[in-house]
Amino acid sequence: MKRNRELKRREPLTDTQLLLTITICIFFAMYFAAMAIWGGGFLRWQQVFDMLNNNAALIIVACGLTVVMIGGGIDISVGGVTALVVMSCIVHMNNGGSIFTAALLALGIGLCFGLVHGFLISYLEIQPFIITLAGMFFARGMTTIVSLEPQKIAHEGFQQLMKTKIEIPWLGYIAKKGNLIPARMEIGVVVALLIVLIIFFVLKKTRLGRNFYAMGGNSQSALMLGVNVKRTRFYSYLISGILSGIAGFVFMMHTGAGNATNAAGAEMNAIASAIIGGTLLSGGVGNVIGTLFGTLTLTTIKAIVTTSGLRDPWWQSITTGAMLCFFILLQSVVLSNRGKGGLKKLLPQWMQIGKKD
Repeated sequence: MKRNRELKRREPLTDTQLLLTITICIFFAMYFAAMAIWGGGFLRWQQVFDMLNNNAALIIVACGLTVVMIGGGIDISVGGVTALVVMSCIVHMNNGGSIFTAALLALGIGLCFGLVHGFLISYLEIQPFIITLAGMFFARGMTTIVSLEPQKIAHEGFQQLMKTKIEIPWLGYIAKKGNLIPARMEIGVVVALLIVLIIFFVLKKTRLGRNFYAMGGNSQSALMLGVNVKRTRFYSYLISGILSGIAGFVFMMHTGAGNATNAAGAEMNAIASAIIGGTLLSGGVGNVIGTLFGTLTLTTIKAIVTTSGLRDPWWQSITTGAMLCFFILLQSVVLSNRGKGGLKKLLPQWMQIGKKD
């Protein structure tokens, strides 16, 4: 019995666990470096909560994309669906609708896109990039049809909901005047973290989650093992659509306004967050906890760039692109020939440690 426990402890990390560990270590290394070099806001817990407050919707969207990417697919419609949900819900509430019916509307829009994408991609076997690209254009076009003009929430109940914050006094800081400023977290962050936990449970503890990994690793092998690949792929896009609808509602809770450019680039940021978090575009490897840390890493990079005095928007794009390339290269280096000689095969002879004569 004791020997079995020792053998379990010595089992090597899976690819997913390895990439998750690397992502978490890089995030903490970057954040601690920012604390040591720039200090200021990085020394306060509120900085972390602000990162979560500003990116709660992105975390939710990235969770949906992680599920799709683990299954070997892609969904670039999520930003457009989020924008459509925001505009539709604002117009609905400004014309007498309630918060409850607006939430149902958000879920309904996300569900419709998930159903259509899932059916066309899974059962008609149309390329996911083409279908979700069409979905993105359709959602953006529908957003302008709902309202050409920017909209702002006029619903008093929803305005109160937006102002509601969860205060954590013991993580606050003392202001210059000596008064305590508690750390504040928006309700949307709680929703985002709950979704991360739910998706994590689905992927790790349910048969459906195991089917996602099997399908992304090798769909033919999964089919031979009895996995209903078409139905599993359909569920992945359905989950992504529903989470896009929830993300739109959370985004609206954060901004309180809507326009045709809402969530512009959200799909690219979500893909970047998932990749930085250790999800492979080829499928079969990924973790939503890694996606959460991938989002935080991406946000930390942008905060560091801004703190450094490079406030022009293109510097953030450059650093994001560079970091994305770095993580893709890192994933390739770490996973290439893993278990067949490790990283030594990727290095020239003169760089190898402990080489044989």
